Amino acid sequence: MRFAHLATAASLSLVAAATGCIPPNDDPHPVSRALPTAQDVEIKLPEASSAKPGAAVLGELAPWYVVTRNVTRHLNGSTAWVLIVVHTVVQFPPTTVDGDTYTWGPWDGSALDPARYRLVVTELADGTYDWSLDGQSKTQADAEFEVVISGNAVPGATEGTGSGDFTIDFDAAERVNPVDNDARGVVTINYDLAARHLDMGIATVEERDGVEVPVNYDYEYTEAADRSGDMVFAVHADTEDEGALAEDAVIRSRWLSDGAGRADIRLSSGDLADVVVTASECWDAGFGRVYYSDSQGWLATEGLEADCAFDTSSQP
Repeated sequence: MRFAHLATAASLSLVAAATGCIPPNDDPHPVSRALPTAQDVEIKLPEASSAKPGAAVLGELAPWYVVTRNVTRHLNGSTAWVLIVVHTVVQFPPTTVDGDTYTWGPWDGSALDPARYRLVVTELADGTYDWSLDGQSKTQADAEFEVVISGNAVPGATEGTGSGDFTIDFDAAERVNPVDNDARGVVTINYDLAARHLDMGIATVEERDGVEVPVNYDYEYTEAADRSGDMVFAVHADTEDEGALAEDAVIRSRWLSDGAGRADIRLSSGDLADVVVTASECWDAGFGRVYYSDSQGWLATEGLEADCAFDTSSQP
């Protein structure tokens, strides 16, 4: 997943161009309180550096903890840059106002930037806000503005408890600015901050062995008040070294507030034909493996399931 890399030059130059030397509003547009911050939708899997020290029973860093952690890091990056840009822009006065529609921009960072952008926010009768980040290519004469990111923000009873959705169209981003964008496909995010819940869907194309293949990811994450969590990550892609058919891989990971957790995995379809492979791995608060087993005997069973933070499987 390469989406997180787009947080670099393009996003920073957009913020710099949008804000310039204009001072922020003392009372920014109300949409700034309706939109989530990057921290609001961050997937907070505990890291080893913050975990309680503990002796790992089997001594090995749990591989499926590493997979879980890597997934959350990638997905955090794919959403954070969007919200950082939008939140920064709406702290400043809009460039134009037309009824209930507010526009910031358009701007470009410098004469060398290949695109310019604008943020458009419309307050709807139901109290929610439609918003879009639009881009216009400077490499094509008479290019129209194209929606790169669009969403709807629903204010909550208090700040930081809202809900909503937004969609990132990386194909549109590539058309607008082929210099700073290299990801493809569409990412759709739904969030409910009061419920501490996030859904994400990714449809993209990845190159594998020189061949472009479609890949779909689905992600669901819920966090409790004590920072324990539950995530389900599903992939429809060719996951086997042999064969070219797409398999369905689903990981459900659960963890306690101290970091101890469990991952249950299911692989099916594609080159596996009628075989369904299940596996489970548990780790302690130091992220050391305490238990592993799989239905096909691919790896030796290790440890005792009774030592798991969650002692029963919850196959996704």
